[in-house]
Amino acid sequence: MFDVVIAGGGPTGAVLAAELRRHDVRVLVLEKETEPVSFARIVGLHIRSLELMAMRGLLERIAERGRKRPAAGFFAAIPAPVPDGLDSAHDYLLGIPQPVIVTLLEEHAAALGAQFRHGCAVTRFESDDEGVTVEVDGAEPVRSRYLVGCDGARSTVRKLLGVGFPGEPSRTETLMGEMAAGAPPEEIAATVAERRRADPRFLVSPVGDQVYRVIVPAEGVGDRAEPPTLDDFRLRLRALAGTDFGVHSPRWLSRFGDATRLAEHYRVGRVLLAGDAAHIHPPIGGQGLNLGLQDAFNLGWKLAAQVRGWAPDTLLDTYESERRPVAADVLDNTRAQIELSSTEPGPQAVRRLLTELMNFPEVNRHLIGKITAIDVRYDVGDGPDLVGRRLRDLALAGGSLYDRMHGGRGLVLDRTGRLAVGRWSDRVDHVADPTAPLEAPAVLLRPDGYVAWAGDEQHELDDRLARWFGPAT
Repeated sequence: MFDVVIAGGGPTGAVLAAELRRHDVRVLVLEKETEPVSFARIVGLHIRSLELMAMRGLLERIAERGRKRPAAGFFAAIPAPVPDGLDSAHDYLLGIPQPVIVTLLEEHAAALGAQFRHGCAVTRFESDDEGVTVEVDGAEPVRSRYLVGCDGARSTVRKLLGVGFPGEPSRTETLMGEMAAGAPPEEIAATVAERRRADPRFLVSPVGDQVYRVIVPAEGVGDRAEPPTLDDFRLRLRALAGTDFGVHSPRWLSRFGDATRLAEHYRVGRVLLAGDAAHIHPPIGGQGLNLGLQDAFNLGWKLAAQVRGWAPDTLLDTYESERRPVAADVLDNTRAQIELSSTEPGPQAVRRLLTELMNFPEVNRHLIGKITAIDVRYDVGDGPDLVGRRLRDLALAGGSLYDRMHGGRGLVLDRTGRLAVGRWSDRVDHVADPTAPLEAPAVLLRPDGYVAWAGDEQHELDDRLARWFGPAT
């Protein structure tokens, strides 16, 4: 008997498994693939995801395998400088090969005690008042108290659960891959610069060792299950640029559309959804992986609290009420970015106007805040502006704030020295530091790093402790 079975061992499932294990929850991850994908597609970790990794002591290990680039030019690939006021110790994008991040996160979760079974696909499940019986292809059924579907856009868990996935199908498609090119670099750069003025979806960009990332609009919408061929790329390059640049020796080839869908519910009883199983959208802006990781950090401590028996009655419900609006906003901003990438005169006129507006620092900062998720604010109750927002890493006496949050517990950061966590000390840490650079006398941080309370009154703190961390013991 497990406490939680997770269907899907990608980044979302692996992070969720690790978060649950920090609270001694018995976790089994079922991954239908026998090994990680072989192609080294680069994915990007945005600011908020980097902060969360730092919060669990993972960032240094991940960063040494990736490549940093400035936190700018994310929205519809409109050139813009890095805005002032990002207020983060990790104000950059970290590009990292997808197999590397998947392996690192799985190894981390396994080191904490999560069990992984590869080559195991969920085929069916039945829920009752006590738990969920999960049937697995080619293996014995598994019994668990909860099931979480982190099994991607074609989620078997979501389909079996009967949760609607409304939205729009793909109207356009883009080919993307990495391959060598025989043409001189200066010729490629000049042709691409000319072509991108007419179509911002066209890109041939060097990644090193005479290898280029190639992104070109497809002629129509094909079958996502069928990967494109090198000849498909050559044909589209010739049609759009007049040359195929002598491309050869592809590392990986893929296609993506602009389908946009959002699950009607994130939870039905003892079964929950996270990551691409709950939302899909075009990859423009690079938000998909990050959205799933942030789902996992939001859900992990809440589901652990439910399993361990100290969760307030409505705590698990806040997973959907907090994360679904965030996903809806990402769907909207990717819809807007896709429109701005159109070659039609109207969208191009809007793109030129927005390019002008992004010269205003406030506009640039607002859009980067959206893409990187540092401006997310949850409805956690009344209080000053920082309540409901994430708190950046702060330098404290004896170490940083995020260094104190590796265990996945709540934390009271107290400048007054008068407050206490009392009978919540089994779930919440207390750090007294009168020198903390904090815009409040004290704050209560949830395990995912969001401020649940700010003030200096013990009775107010006790009320919020009970609201988020259950009855005192």
